[in-house]
Amino acid sequence: MIAEAELAALGIHRISMPIPFLEAGGPVNGYAIEDRDGGLLLFDSGLGSPQASAAMMEGLARIGRSPRDVTRIIVSHGHIDHYGGAAALLEQAGHPVPVHAHPRDIPKMAEGFPRWMDQVGLYGAFFVRLGVPLEVMEEAWRQVREGFTKARRVPQVEPLDLAEPLRMKHVTFEPMHMPGHTPGLLCLYEREHRLFLSDDHLLEHVSPNPLIELGPDGQEDWCPLVAYLESVGRLHALEVDTVLPGHATPFGDHRAVIDRLLAFYGKRQRKIRDELRGGPLTGWEVTGRLFPRAPAAAMFLTVSETLANLEVLEAGDEVVRADDGDVLRFRLG
Repeated sequence: MIAEAELAALGIHRISMPIPFLEAGGPVNGYAIEDRDGGLLLFDSGLGSPQASAAMMEGLARIGRSPRDVTRIIVSHGHIDHYGGAAALLEQAGHPVPVHAHPRDIPKMAEGFPRWMDQVGLYGAFFVRLGVPLEVMEEAWRQVREGFTKARRVPQVEPLDLAEPLRMKHVTFEPMHMPGHTPGLLCLYEREHRLFLSDDHLLEHVSPNPLIELGPDGQEDWCPLVAYLESVGRLHALEVDTVLPGHATPFGDHRAVIDRLLAFYGKRQRKIRDELRGGPLTGWEVTGRLFPRAPAAAMFLTVSETLANLEVLEAGDEVVRADDGDVLRFRLG
């Protein structure tokens, strides 16, 4: 595994920033990468909190740089701890800075699109169909809504051209679309030095949450864990010595990490099959069996995790859902 001093010699500088989300697995990372024009490409900008912004400024200063050196930003995916600091950086740069992301995640971060807070009713109706009690949803929203104030939308975000390599000062990255944690999650692969910027696609000690995403009709827009298992299979096949993650510190042996993760999902799906042997259950009832001690604030994460694993079993014809018009129930196939 390559040391961070060696990374710096390649023009790759990790900037660690604090976040209040313990489930993320550690501080969020932005990567300042030296560009051929003398500027910096910033891969993720951190959370838009005062603490995270201060950490970004300190990280840039540590390598003798400032926001004025940032010439382009790529956002790995549309979660607030990865794009939330971009708007302030654009203002501090003092010159136009293009921001790029995958088209599927641009609506989460760019101005002019519905905010998650504007879609609470849409998601609430879907959770009702999964059997989540109203009082649990109200408590979850009360505890997490402040988090949505920690990020400003980015004025303009353009799609990243995945066919165009990112030729930096010392290295060349291949952008890779790795859907799973979000539909538009992007990673960067440096083939010569076997580096992989994984953001939240692969973390050493935390499984990436396969989160529910709804379309404008209030129905599931995709199957995140089904997509993730395909994506992480492609990563397993890559030759990688060092993973530069979106949270915590770099690590090696990516295949062992992936194998542990796949075993974890397999165990969770066996638990679901065991619970369904007693008869059909709602999504919320299955969630309660998997996460009996989870607080209400974790409702969105636990229900998303449960539904994603149910969808993997559905894709294998092991589980069938029944819709009586009010509540979805799942049974063994």
